[in-house]
Amino acid sequence: MGDPFVLLLIGMVIVIGGIIGLKLHPFLAMILAAFVVAVLTPTINIEQFGLTKGMSPEAALKFSKLNTGERVATEFGNTCGKIGVMIALAAIIGKCLLESGAAERIIRSILQLTGIEKAPASFLVSSFFIGIPVFFDTVMFLMMPLVKAMTVRLGKNYLLLLMCIYAGAAMANSLVPPAPGPLFLISELQIPIGMMMLCGVIVGMFTITAGYFFSVWVNKKMPIELRDSVDAKISDIQHIADRDLSLLPSLGMSLLPLIIPLICIGADTFFSSYLNKVDLSGQSFFFQNIMPIIKFVGNKNTAILLGAIAALWVVVRQRKGNNEVLSGFVQAAILSGGGIILITAAGGAFGAMLQQTGISAKIANLTSGYQLALIPLAFLIAAVVRTAQGSATVSLITASGILSGMALHTDLGFHPVYIGLAIGCGSKLVPWMNDSGFWIICRLSNLTEKEGLKTITPLLAIMGLTGLIVIMIGAKIFPLV
Repeated sequence: MGDPFVLLLIGMVIVIGGIIGLKLHPFLAMILAAFVVAVLTPTINIEQFGLTKGMSPEAALKFSKLNTGERVATEFGNTCGKIGVMIALAAIIGKCLLESGAAERIIRSILQLTGIEKAPASFLVSSFFIGIPVFFDTVMFLMMPLVKAMTVRLGKNYLLLLMCIYAGAAMANSLVPPAPGPLFLISELQIPIGMMMLCGVIVGMFTITAGYFFSVWVNKKMPIELRDSVDAKISDIQHIADRDLSLLPSLGMSLLPLIIPLICIGADTFFSSYLNKVDLSGQSFFFQNIMPIIKFVGNKNTAILLGAIAALWVVVRQRKGNNEVLSGFVQAAILSGGGIILITAAGGAFGAMLQQTGISAKIANLTSGYQLALIPLAFLIAAVVRTAQGSATVSLITASGILSGMALHTDLGFHPVYIGLAIGCGSKLVPWMNDSGFWIICRLSNLTEKEGLKTITPLLAIMGLTGLIVIMIGAKIFPLV
């Protein structure tokens, strides 16, 4: 019963069976699965997991003896700490963008540049490049109001637009530094950051192109219409779409709630990646005084807060200083965001309990000493870890740790960057209910769990497999050694 794969199977049955079969609320199914897996996990597995995370033997032993409820609650809280504030503030930004007409103003500008037919492709490429310096979930929060406004404007293609932003942001998150997963990966495999960025963008373009064509096909086979939500009624969005251009905020004002977080996070990401080894004591005024400010505003929670303040300011200006409207907007946004936080945190707790079973170490042991066909092996390891415990970043870290020795001390015949790219593509498979990102996209978009499994899950699988094919061809034709 203590075997990690058996525990994974039990957790999958509870979650999938509970949500789809018994029609349980996702929060309840995820928390129940987390508790069951936690109860069934032997203390020795938990202790070993603690040791792999760098705990001292004493700390690992103490950790293994924690009450089950405490372990689940701790991981639930950890997930909330990572995304809770950001989700709530991003919900406020989204509501304000829609209600103020800012989203509509941005959409009209995009359509002027690209035309109606190229709008989904522009969303795809934009999300990819925005996702390089910015966290995946942040991209989704910022782009969803634009997706809803664009759908109302076009009268169709909601699923296509949704899948395009998801595809772009997801691939950038695992292929191109300075995203956290790729940064760790290049350190383990000793890949130059410039080479990883260039090759990641090239492979990413192939993968998102495949994702685009799949999205077009799915959109035709099973079109999903935009649905009412607590924070965004279709009739309200339509009313704003019918407004005269003169009644909408300017393009510059409309972009402020989006640009401010992007600039703040992007600046922090840049300086943290390239200047983190600089000794500030002997440097200029900029490094001594401005860098701390950049670090402060570049925190994703702080950056999103500044974006929310800008969004509220736009609403007040459009409503001629009528501050009374803000209370209703904020309340509706928080009601929507609160449900997302609970479900996402429950998914994070479930994924963490699976990690504590020691499933990553189990996979590592099964693949130890295997040095043949390293590119597909790297892909497979990352895919299995991702599917098993839900986190793309954890799968990147696990797979790179397993393969670093082989990649550095084996005569590969090609540059290790191909191993890194294979790990990045493998980490896309397979998103399901133990992945907090799965719940974020489903709740933001109002997709049901079954719809999510039929659309976004195969989308990432196809992009990941496309990436593997491109990488293997590239390693053969352009070994870079």
